[in-house]
Amino acid sequence: MSRVGEKPIDIPKGVEVKIQGNTIMVKGPKGELRWDFPPSMSVQMSDGKITVHRPDDTRQKKALHGLTRSLIANMVKGVSEGFKKELEIVGVGYRVDLKGNKLIFNLGYSHPVEYELPEGIKAEVDHKARPIKLTIYGIDKQLVGQVAANLRALRPPDAYKGKGIRYAGEQLKLKPGKTAK
Repeated sequence: MSRVGEKPIDIPKGVEVKIQGNTIMVKGPKGELRWDFPPSMSVQMSDGKITVHRPDDTRQKKALHGLTRSLIANMVKGVSEGFKKELEIVGVGYRVDLKGNKLIFNLGYSHPVEYELPEGIKAEVDHKARPIKLTIYGIDKQLVGQVAANLRALRPPDAYKGKGIRYAGEQLKLKPGKTAK
């Protein structure tokens, strides 16, 4: 039995949920999200709670049950609170500037790297912090995580000096150089 799928999702104040067929629409103070859940799952709303039910106990349905519940819970949290990912830019001369909805990176390449933020994503840069902090905000958890991963891929942390873009709090195991014995 799916333990995650069985838990009901509480709907906070200020969040509206509409279920039409196999589409769920969640609207809150931060924005609106919609998702087509699998037709084999049954989603119901009553007394300010959303519950997800599965038709049988096959392995695939059990997996879909927990996934469906998690995705709907993330939608509710996203439109009420939002999600954020923090990145750190480490390295001498490495920096980032925000112009409109475009991030312009200087990452040690021969040219600046421009990254246009997708719709629904906002960024904030703190130049005073060392290392430089870049924070990504949005209501869609998957999109926030994907944008953060794309930015990290522009210059992943170096294995020897640790220079590059990393997630805040990410622990790196640096390799000793060739002079180490």
